[in-house]
Amino acid sequence: MDLEGYAKRGLRKGDPALLEKLADRILEIKGIPRERAEKLAAAVIAEAKATLDVKDDIIALQPCGVTMGELGVGSRGRGDFYAHRKIAEVIGATGAVCDSSQMDDSGVVRAGGKYVVVTVDGMHSRLSDFPFLAGFHVARASLRDLFVMGARPVALFSDIHVADDGDVAKIFDYTAGITTVSDLIGVPLVTGSTLRIGGDMVIGERLTGCVGAVGVAEELTARIQSRPGDVIMVSEGAGGGTVSTTALYFGRHEVVDRTLNVKFLEACQALFEHGLIGKIHAMTDVTNGGIRGDAYEIAGTAGVRLAFHEEKLRKLVEPTVLQMLESLKIDYLGVSLDALLIIAPREHAEEIMRAVRGRGVAIDIVGEVTEGSGAYLIERGVERDFTPRFRESAYTPVKKVVGEETPMTFEEMQRKVDRAALNAIAKKERMLARIRATEGNNVAHDRPRAKGKVK
Repeated sequence: MDLEGYAKRGLRKGDPALLEKLADRILEIKGIPRERAEKLAAAVIAEAKATLDVKDDIIALQPCGVTMGELGVGSRGRGDFYAHRKIAEVIGATGAVCDSSQMDDSGVVRAGGKYVVVTVDGMHSRLSDFPFLAGFHVARASLRDLFVMGARPVALFSDIHVADDGDVAKIFDYTAGITTVSDLIGVPLVTGSTLRIGGDMVIGERLTGCVGAVGVAEELTARIQSRPGDVIMVSEGAGGGTVSTTALYFGRHEVVDRTLNVKFLEACQALFEHGLIGKIHAMTDVTNGGIRGDAYEIAGTAGVRLAFHEEKLRKLVEPTVLQMLESLKIDYLGVSLDALLIIAPREHAEEIMRAVRGRGVAIDIVGEVTEGSGAYLIERGVERDFTPRFRESAYTPVKKVVGEETPMTFEEMQRKVDRAALNAIAKKERMLARIRATEGNNVAHDRPRAKGKVK
């Protein structure tokens, strides 16, 4: 529970019983005397008052009136993709070989004559009570993001935040999940950070965190390289954090075991071992937002048209996982399947698939890249639009209540989010000007420019 947020909401409403209510909320979680709970509540309210109405131009946030949930940030649909494009605008031009503007899985810079590839993934938020699964799946996701850029992973780093009442064992269970993947693939976990969520201002047991990875590459396989005439290949997928979450919260716990593998990573290692990275134009992992989300992003980034054959995609989903999704009326094309998607010239397809199958991983051609724009699904001979929904497929009971529809007109939210991004950019420019004027030549006026480009 966010004590600070609760206190600020009460202060804005002018709630005369705020102290008593906040003490009650604290006592619901913490087994402490009433007197101590009231002292804690009073201290929280005092801090909340001190920061309730900050007027400073730089310190204060200018809200846009759209919440994370309303826009669907993190839900891998249209709203989430839009937010990420706005993040890239706030970052601005970087001079990197590959940065956030390309909506790719990782960022790339040139250093020491090589491509240095960096990525980070957040753990699945609903796996807070299952730290080992959270660590396992987020470590695997981070390594996937490096592999699909054509990079060989060299190191992992982690971050874990546990709320004040969380058991310390969560730290170790989470780390064990990460290092299980680390040991299987031979990439060391070398550093990290461990903190409480919100310090003393958040009580409860919630866990969150992320795993990042660093790799090196000689050739890149960024999405922007997809070309007309290429074919689309997809490997088998059994899901990861998303499918585990679905299984757990719908009481299908036996399905979780199907997700605990490193087949994706082994398939990528096979491509390196056979020297096939240079024959691939683009790779990505089919994660949150599913094939729908990936198709939409790739088509937009590369300026091409993608067409997928539904019956071929269906055959590559692990049968037990597919049965669960369909029985729960969850669109398997709109959730993370943790499959490998490869785009390459047709003449190299058989060689690529032979290498992947040699590691015991199924793979097939499921579509084509042509001139044009957009993404399409061919189902029983009929071509249908394949753009993502506003949110990814609802895969837990709570998500089914929230739904997949836009809560207000998307255009209205876009206008508000646009203003928020512009406000952030303006604030950044004001701060840059202030610091440069104060510190003069001690501060670089231009970002270093990385040299190099994707092939």
